[in-house]
Amino acid sequence: MRFHADLHVHSKYSRATSRDLDLEHLAYWAGRKGIGVVATGDFTHPAWSAELKAKLVPAEPGLFRLHSEIERAIADKLPAACRTPVRFMLEVEISTIYKKGDRTRKIHHLIYASDFAAVDRISARLARIGNIASDGRPILGLDSRDLLEITLDASPDAYLVPAHIWTPWFAALGSQSGFDSITECYGDLAEHIFAVETGLSSDPPMNWRLSMLDRYRLTSNSDAHSPGKLGREATTFDCDLDYFAIRRALETGRGYVGTVEFFPDEGKYHLDGHRKCGVRLTPTETLKHGGRCPECGAPVTIGVEHRVEALADRSEADVVPPATAGEVSSLVPLPEILSEITASGPATKTVEQNYNRAIATLGPELAILQSVPVEDISRAGSSLLAEAIARLRAGSVIREPGYDGEYGVIRLFADGELKRLTTGGLLFDAPAAPRNRNVSVRTPRSGGPESMPPAPDVTERKGDAGPRTAREMTEPNFFLQPRPVAELALAPGILAALDEDQRAAAGIVHGAVLIIAGPGSGKTRTLTHRIAHLVAEHGVPAAQCLAVTFTRRAAAEMRERLAGLIADGADQVAIHTFHSLGLMILREHPDAAGLQRGFRIAQEGERVAALAATLGTTEVRALRLMRAISKAKRANTPPGGELGAAIAAYAEALRLRNWIDFDDLIALAVRAVENQVAPLYRQRFSFVSVDEF
Repeated sequence: MRFHADLHVHSKYSRATSRDLDLEHLAYWAGRKGIGVVATGDFTHPAWSAELKAKLVPAEPGLFRLHSEIERAIADKLPAACRTPVRFMLEVEISTIYKKGDRTRKIHHLIYASDFAAVDRISARLARIGNIASDGRPILGLDSRDLLEITLDASPDAYLVPAHIWTPWFAALGSQSGFDSITECYGDLAEHIFAVETGLSSDPPMNWRLSMLDRYRLTSNSDAHSPGKLGREATTFDCDLDYFAIRRALETGRGYVGTVEFFPDEGKYHLDGHRKCGVRLTPTETLKHGGRCPECGAPVTIGVEHRVEALADRSEADVVPPATAGEVSSLVPLPEILSEITASGPATKTVEQNYNRAIATLGPELAILQSVPVEDISRAGSSLLAEAIARLRAGSVIREPGYDGEYGVIRLFADGELKRLTTGGLLFDAPAAPRNRNVSVRTPRSGGPESMPPAPDVTERKGDAGPRTAREMTEPNFFLQPRPVAELALAPGILAALDEDQRAAAGIVHGAVLIIAGPGSGKTRTLTHRIAHLVAEHGVPAAQCLAVTFTRRAAAEMRERLAGLIADGADQVAIHTFHSLGLMILREHPDAAGLQRGFRIAQEGERVAALAATLGTTEVRALRLMRAISKAKRANTPPGGELGAAIAAYAEALRLRNWIDFDDLIALAVRAVENQVAPLYRQRFSFVSVDEF
């Protein structure tokens, strides 16, 4: 079975952690996040160990679950879509500080055990070395090699994974406190290390630059200090749900799928810098300033990117995933996405309400971020969230890297873009509506987005109030109560099949109408019937109607429905996805976008070969550059440097061959519209219907 595992967490007994870090909250949040196996954390702490033994019972081999009555109580609090089994694996993080080779070493390690007998043996050995009761993550004066030996002696099934190996202060390969290899750190027992944890500030491609790491399976975990942070990084498996299958997957690769990652820029030690002065530096800038803060002259903290660069024996362009590599999925936590969309803090009530609504409707967070179809997210009530998820999956993000303990920021929308998306201008001018006919509609709100403001209790203008202005008619918050259906004087044919609220919306002929409705309430059905009503019962030429939707499947469904409603003219209605609309515009007016007639959309292999030939490089490197180019084009933020030069070379390679790529279908169509052709399409299409505006 396929599942996510988060195998590095803490309990309420660790320093600087939430009081809510107990088993109940871990299980509750694991369900919300979509985590199948969660580490217990802190198993050496006496009080926590006692709580583990009291609340956990054996489940699958080497794994544990909560007592049935506790499980039932947690399930009652979870949405139905999030009520999946959660298993616990016994785990602890140990901090070792010791002198070796005239240097002080500070290394963090993760230890896993399959039963409490092994836990007790490990705890007893460590208690003779230092105080394991003062902190859930104990600090011991113990060589890393000796800690590994204690782990191996406790049980043949116990194993050790070096924690967040790149963190500057406390890691095997950290710039301030570690070694230059895993073998150096663990000495003659290093062969027993088969996996390492990459940490929040690095991702697998960064680690693939070091050939010495090729033999290790890469893991990612949240290192959660509060239950809500669970699953921000995780490791994915496709194997039996048991401790031994998980260990075997890490040793052999059989059943190991890959990792769910932060964008490494979001990690708080990604770049170099000096937090006190607010100075963030790239490795090149650090070298330029002699490793010192340009503001105060103090030494800067060397970040993960710099440290990787120092130890790497492969250039970024030459990286090829090793045999131990798995799939890599870089994500942004859903609360952070919702925070950006709503312009509210991640911990605010607004974000909490939207998060609860999203997982109740669409399922656990990791599924929303990775696999729920974008059109389903849009249909569930948020086209902005759907757009954000689409950008996230494409890697089209804006990065502000973290440094010196300061978390970075990953954004999905450029400055001012959200405002434009929610209140911006329209391609098509909205005509002023006739007097006393300005009617919009509010459809039933059941199942819809609760964050959407309710429609004001406004009725039609009376007397000589006059028509609304174009701005009034296009303002997204223009919600009016529907008129009584009897006033619509509907013909008994096309609209008779709709319910009362749907008929009220579909019967509007003039002006702008915005319909807010939840999933399953019949928005597409209403839209299709409105077009048929315009053509068949109001004499609107079918060729003056344009309908735009998100997917080819939705467009095909709309065509099929329309053909069933009107006998003549259905095939003359222009029904498009956004990309096919862009292609139509480019084919009709290529010169407005700087294209030659006869252009075509080139296949990926063709474009890779063309870029490789233009740059005089390998196709592997060209493919990596092309993907980075696609991200930059979608973000509409042209970069400089090597990528900027590659973008220019790529554009020239396409121009010489009269090719475009898939991203150009939007970008170049926008250019054509902005340059000269918008009036032509305003004249052609008098009635525009957009499914999921």
